[in-house]
Amino acid sequence: MASLSSQPSKKIRSPRDSGNSSHHQHQNSSGSGSRGGQTVKFARRTSSGRYVSLSREDLDMSGEIAGSGDYMNYTVHIPPTPDNQPMDSSVAVKAEEQYVSNSLFTGGFNSVTRAHLMDKVIDSEVCHPQMAGSKGSTCAMPACDGKIMKDERGQDVTPCECRFKICRDCYLDAQKENGICPGCKEPYKSADYDDDIEYSNGMLQLPPGESRNNNMTMMKQNQNGEFDHNRWLFETKGTYGYGSAFWPQDDMYGDDGDDGIPGGIMDPADKPWKPLSRKLPIPAGIISPYRLLMVVRLVVLVFFLHWRIVHPNEDAVWLWGMSVVCEVWFAFSWILDQVPKVCPVNRATDLQALHDKFDTPSPSNPTGRSDLPGVDLFVSTADPEKEPPLVTANTILSILAVDYPVEKTACYISDDGGALLTFEAMAEAASFADLWVPFCRKHDIEPRNPETYFSMKTDPTKNKSRSDFVKDRRKMKREYDEFKVRINALPDSIRRRSDAFNAREEMKMMKHLRESGADPLEPIKVQKATWMADGTHWPGTWAVSAPEHGKGDHAGILQVMLKPPSCDPLLGNAEDKLIDFTDVDTRLPMFVYVSREKRPGYDHNKKAGAMNALVRASAILSNGPFILNLDCDHYIYNCKAIREGMCFMMDRGGEDICYIQFPQRFEGIDPSDRYANRNTVFFDGNMRALDGVQGPVYVGTGCMFRRFALYGFNPPDTKKLETIKTDSEMQALNASEFDPDLDMHLLPKRFGNSTLLAESIPIAEFQGRPLADHPAVKFGRPPGLLRAPRDPLDAAVVAEAVSVISCWYEDKTEWGDRVGWIYGSVTEDVVTGYRMHNRGWRSIYCVTKRDAFRGSAPINLTDRLHQVLRWATGSVEIFFSRNNAFLGTRKLKFLQRLAYLNVGIYPFTSIFLIVYCFLPALSLFSGNFIVQTLNVTFLVYLLIITICLIMLAVLEVKWSGVALEEWWRNEQFWLISGTSSHLAAVVQGLLKVIAGIEISFTLTSKSTGEDDDDIYADLYLVKWTSLMIPPIVIAMINIIAIAFAFAREIYSTVPKWSKFVGGAFFSFWVLAHLYPFAKGLMGRRGKTPTIVFVWSGLIAITISLLYIAINPPKGGTAETVGGGFQFP
Repeated sequence: MASLSSQPSKKIRSPRDSGNSSHHQHQNSSGSGSRGGQTVKFARRTSSGRYVSLSREDLDMSGEIAGSGDYMNYTVHIPPTPDNQPMDSSVAVKAEEQYVSNSLFTGGFNSVTRAHLMDKVIDSEVCHPQMAGSKGSTCAMPACDGKIMKDERGQDVTPCECRFKICRDCYLDAQKENGICPGCKEPYKSADYDDDIEYSNGMLQLPPGESRNNNMTMMKQNQNGEFDHNRWLFETKGTYGYGSAFWPQDDMYGDDGDDGIPGGIMDPADKPWKPLSRKLPIPAGIISPYRLLMVVRLVVLVFFLHWRIVHPNEDAVWLWGMSVVCEVWFAFSWILDQVPKVCPVNRATDLQALHDKFDTPSPSNPTGRSDLPGVDLFVSTADPEKEPPLVTANTILSILAVDYPVEKTACYISDDGGALLTFEAMAEAASFADLWVPFCRKHDIEPRNPETYFSMKTDPTKNKSRSDFVKDRRKMKREYDEFKVRINALPDSIRRRSDAFNAREEMKMMKHLRESGADPLEPIKVQKATWMADGTHWPGTWAVSAPEHGKGDHAGILQVMLKPPSCDPLLGNAEDKLIDFTDVDTRLPMFVYVSREKRPGYDHNKKAGAMNALVRASAILSNGPFILNLDCDHYIYNCKAIREGMCFMMDRGGEDICYIQFPQRFEGIDPSDRYANRNTVFFDGNMRALDGVQGPVYVGTGCMFRRFALYGFNPPDTKKLETIKTDSEMQALNASEFDPDLDMHLLPKRFGNSTLLAESIPIAEFQGRPLADHPAVKFGRPPGLLRAPRDPLDAAVVAEAVSVISCWYEDKTEWGDRVGWIYGSVTEDVVTGYRMHNRGWRSIYCVTKRDAFRGSAPINLTDRLHQVLRWATGSVEIFFSRNNAFLGTRKLKFLQRLAYLNVGIYPFTSIFLIVYCFLPALSLFSGNFIVQTLNVTFLVYLLIITICLIMLAVLEVKWSGVALEEWWRNEQFWLISGTSSHLAAVVQGLLKVIAGIEISFTLTSKSTGEDDDDIYADLYLVKWTSLMIPPIVIAMINIIAIAFAFAREIYSTVPKWSKFVGGAFFSFWVLAHLYPFAKGLMGRRGKTPTIVFVWSGLIAITISLLYIAINPPKGGTAETVGGGFQFP
């Protein structure tokens, strides 16, 4: 770089003399003549940046050589860079003789060294005086075009805090006159720029110790001799100014941080407000034709049914009457299912906006503590034999590793069986989480279920940048394998331990009997107890049932396995654990094991009662304003799922959202999804459509609730609550202020006699509000209130939590009736969501790009039928209860009411469906059809209805994202379940309501899978159940009817092929829907030989021919059967 001196003159050597400059010496400051006849030219730089040539006489006469600061002596040194290698003498001489003030020099081997005036660079910079970071700006004083002062780095210097730009001459004049800044009219601070500082050419010297030789500025041009803008921007930091695209570091522009724009980040409250979620409407090119087709099909159905009623079949009135009744019901059922789909929506979230608003460090929150509300996660399990502990442990590990503030997360597991096996498995999971959770945070692992993660077939190193990832993953895999072995060995370990302790107790009893002189031949009676590892009795269920230690008779158990973490991160190091967790937060969320008390004589209300016990216990221990419930086999597949849901709860208008329902996604389903286990038509179609009305229904798992809504309160009425507020800052309100009918003294009647539980209600409501950071948020909370640390747990709090899970706590309260999960139905999930919607709340359907949760589903035909039977039975119970949507309030929207009506009515469609499936066979057997003749009108109606159905299906596939094959699988299983499980549910529900008789459809026999290596082995298991009888009968009768009618028409003297074709078409329609059911009966592929089907066909044909021979058609005899054959 050019070394600067304080000499007053500038010397520019003429380019034409550069050829003889190799032996010349540098000129001294007095301006003496050059040796060897070299001509020296002097120049003066004006305030505008131009150079004016001066003769020696002019300089002597003006006397400016010695005193003016406009002249400087520059000596240029070219550093030996890779582009500047030794060159020939002529080029080197040229390089040494280029002396230009404020020039940037570039060059290299075989390249002429060039000098570029910095003034040209300055002209291209930002020069507006109001733009921070501008360089080369002109003086802001009137009638002055001088350049403002600069330091040795080339940074602009503004001597006043108001950043008024002023050149050196004007600054000195202002100091001499009154010492007042022309910009802000305030005195200059003399301590900042003393008069004894020497300003050479308007430049300020750098502070001592900061000046360093830097050759980067010499390389601001590329090898082509062009100006390198990127390199210039890199070296001249701060030229971007302040803004959202670039925010400089502290004191980058030389300010002291007291006034003006401070350095560093902005406070989130000062940033522009951004929504956390947005609604994405379905494109008009899809939804408009979809709605039009719905109207067209509805109109055509009306005309078609009118035509069917006024044109009966006189030859078979009974056949015509049954078909018309079924078709009218099908039309009604289609309206209930289709009309709520008129306004489907998609939604999107902004996780970055959520982070900026709640988790970003700011001047008011320098440590970056989160302002997000707390979340309590519930996991329910009941039987470790049916729900393996390893599956439950993996679900717990995925929860503990969720990407949400650790201090705001709490996990609760409800063990409704009270099994020691589940308890110790959870203790092992809590211990293993000490390694697994920091490992997931260090390497950004996804998914955070270890079983799923280590079973993935994809490359585990994809998108991993840490060099120690492979080593850490290998260690973690070994630790997880050992963890699985310990979990799988727990049953045997508990049994051996209990046997050892029971033997010891027998020895003690024998010793006591000998000492007491009792009869030694008397048998010793010692209770076979189940023992914990510390040598005490397990208070829950024992392996050998005993009084107060059975599945329905045991004490309440609550164990805090992981205590609440601290508010500040706890960073690991390289020595404490097996893996180096340096700079990784090693905290774990709070984890609590709960097994509610059970005693004989109490109705424990199955899963709903267990969930309500968790609601009460968590309200006392952590009181998270939001609750996320999961089944034990549903794990968190997307670690940011809670944040996705929180984008809706914390957004503007989110105060009236009762829950966020996530779609259910399943693993282990066969690729063809034979029995529609994924249920994508419901989760991606119906649920997305309801999201545009009042919200999706609650489906039992993967749902994040607002705790205040679960307590049975109505949504906040902002208009009424505005009159309650007493000051500008919103405060927590009493329960009576939300429910005028609820007196504070009557809280024990609704919620029980726990004082801590009653006190937690307004706190949970207040903490669950959105931030009041926008004028439209009329019901919010001030920012920053949730950054305070949580109170530590003590013995009194834990004792209170144990008391609220007792079996008597709910007596004479509204738990299960108005508060919490609703009792009285096997589908308590649908009823609970319906009650909330009926009070005016709304729900949101959150479909994430990466599945939020994943679980398992039964792929065996029998298991699937029993699952559907349970759902349909709950729907029948809803229909005959006060939860029927017919009885809903006016707060329930019309389309939402239709959807809930469909939930209660759809099982009754099975009655009409099973009749309609027999109609084709009856038509073929009788020789009649549902219409008198297949005339044009009937066929046109049928064609229009079919085309509308197909086009509706195609458009629904478009806006829902469901594959067409999945839609067809859903249609097939609708008929299979409608003729089996739904019919059984209706019979079971009617007997229960009318006669009080409960029927249980259980498995009568089962076979085991033959191939343990096949993950789909369970798909081929044939488990006989009475639910299979109706579909089998329908299929067999339709097959026989087709064969019979075909043989009859062949041998008939006057064949009626039109009626045969009509009946055969509908029979094939039924059989096509039953095809997956038939494959399920066949078992494994290839297990049933093809000859079986050939024999079955031959037998069916033989029986049909035999029937024709025995009962010949009218006008013919048995003897003439063979001679009357004619092809149609």
